[in-house]
Amino acid sequence: MLLLWSVPPCQAWYPRLKQEMIVTAETTIVGHNRDYIVDPDETLMELARRAGLGFENLLRANPGIDPWNPQPGERLILPSAALLPSEMKTGITINLAELRLYLSWYDDGVSKVRIYPVGIGREGWDTPLGVFHVKIIVSNPNWSPPASLREENPELPGTVPPGPDNPLGRYWIGLTAQGVGIHGSNQPFGVGRRVSHGCIRLYPQDIADLVKHVGQGTRVRIIDQPVKHVVRNGILYLEVHRPVDNPGISGFPLGNWNQNTLVQALQEARGLPVMIPALR
Repeated sequence: MLLLWSVPPCQAWYPRLKQEMIVTAETTIVGHNRDYIVDPDETLMELARRAGLGFENLLRANPGIDPWNPQPGERLILPSAALLPSEMKTGITINLAELRLYLSWYDDGVSKVRIYPVGIGREGWDTPLGVFHVKIIVSNPNWSPPASLREENPELPGTVPPGPDNPLGRYWIGLTAQGVGIHGSNQPFGVGRRVSHGCIRLYPQDIADLVKHVGQGTRVRIIDQPVKHVVRNGILYLEVHRPVDNPGISGFPLGNWNQNTLVQALQEARGLPVMIPALR
């Protein structure tokens, strides 16, 4: 089993703009993983924020690393390479299993994609699955806590105006799913985790970038696809974001794959694209 698409060590940075990647019929992987050497006194939570990654994605990609006290000099993988979700179309695709949002659009006939980490609904406040559309986009929104949140915390104010205390951040993209939207956050460390009340949270820089590329009516497909795979030229490309109990190979066509290697990838669920050649 080969972990794919890593480049030499770097120090993490937060890009001013998300890199747009061209997608063709031959595209298998978008983006590149990067190696990173841990600095003193940094946590994986802080590193995820600076690198523009989701916390859980960074944690899964680096099993055995203490997220709150990684040792200076340890080598980590910054997971930015990904297989595209199945049946991805123009617009927004949010894969809850991998805590990522994919934005796909055409520019002068060229298909492009950008990827953003997201925070999603916690247990009991699940983000809904289905196909929706953008209903409204609001800059500097007010936040009015719904009745369900008031039951949890009666001390919540009636309305929170725009500003640093507003949990919606600077932008609200309301969906046709009742009460659900895509928005920024005044608590960016919640991005890449299951902590919201059903909405989809982005880093402040990411939501500011996303609103430039969407409008009323933009298609939003929310899926839960923990295992992504594609077969190209006799090679199985596999990306797993959730451990699979009693995994087998019946779901993977067009080849006779090494079962031990395949089962290992399914059980480890590191969220990194791997390459599994067919047995000869």
